[in-house]
Order: sequence, then C-alpha cells, then structure tokens
Amino acid sequence: MKLNKIYTRTGDGGTTALVGGARRSKNDLRVAAYGTVDETNAFVGLARIHTAGAHPDIDAMLGRIQNDLFDLGADLATPPADNSAEDGALRIVPAQVTRLEKEIDRLNVALEPLKSFVLPGGTPAAAALHAARTVARRAERLMAGLAGLEDETVGAPALQYINRLSDYLFVVSRAVNGNGQCDVLWVPGKNR
Repeated sequence: MKLNKIYTRTGDGGTTALVGGARRSKNDLRVAAYGTVDETNAFVGLARIHTAGAHPDIDAMLGRIQNDLFDLGADLATPPADNSAEDGALRIVPAQVTRLEKEIDRLNVALEPLKSFVLPGGTPAAAALHAARTVARRAERLMAGLAGLEDETVGAPALQYINRLSDYLFVVSRAVNGNGQCDVLWVPGKNR
C-alpha cells in the first residue's frame, strides 16, 4: 500500500468509496460502522499513552487490538459481493475472537469481585479505556444494525470480535485500576 496523496476530492459530494470501488453516502450505515471502528481505534491509542510504561503487557495487547481494528474496518469496508465471506477479502477470523477471550479470562482471575456497577474513572488509563469501551459498544450497535438490513452482510466473527472487545476493554480498565481496588463504584440513589 502506498499513500502519497492525502486528499483526492472524490468525497466532496458526500460520498466515499468502499473497497472495490462502490460509492456510498458518507452517512450510510456501513460507513458509519467502520468509521466508528476507526474512532474506537483512536481511543485505544489514547489509552495507550497511559499504559505504555506502567502496563507493558496490556500495552502490547492494545497494540495488537489496534491492528485488529484496522482489519475490522477493512472487513466492513469490503461488503461481500455475493453475500458470502468466502470472497478472498480481509476478514476478522475466529482466532482473533479467541485471543480476546483468553486475555479476558487471564486478566479476570486477578480482579476484585464486583459488588456494584463500575463508573468510568479511577486512573487515567482506566478512564481512557472506559471511553474506548463505550465507543466500541456504539460500533457494535451500528454493526448489528447493518447486519439486520436485508441487503447487507456482516460476518459473525466481526460481530463477535467487537462484542468481545468491549468486554476486554472493561476488564482491562479494571486491571489498570489496581485489579479493581481503585474502581469507582456506583452507589444507587447516593445523591437523592
């Protein structure tokens, strides 16, 4: 891949090209889905500012996730021409979902058991990871909406990946919060 020209002017009329050349409105649900995946990636990058030195294992995993999110964006930007995933395009695969599940299980072992819902906060890393989690959930909602359209297809591994990613980001936010010791817990009705 070579990107030497940043602007092309081809989107000035409110459309953008999918992989393969088909044009879609910039407010198309598929474009919104992969755009929100890109936004998730940016928030993961922001979180990495806080994990780079203090949590090298987590930071390495977040780096792998950022690469996966580009894979996911490519998957979404390449709708199957014949509504099948056997089209040779870059797709999220079950092994990427399994890796997230293994990481969730590994991190969850050391976490303090939850006694309430967790409010976003605690350490700067945890707060940034919670922000990434909420954007991942929005991406998931858009992807689920896209998958529900009669003339659209989203692969099952792609939907599983984004669902597990938000779970992972929740667990890892607790991990960087002293394995839950610095979590900010919701107190129902506290300010009545």
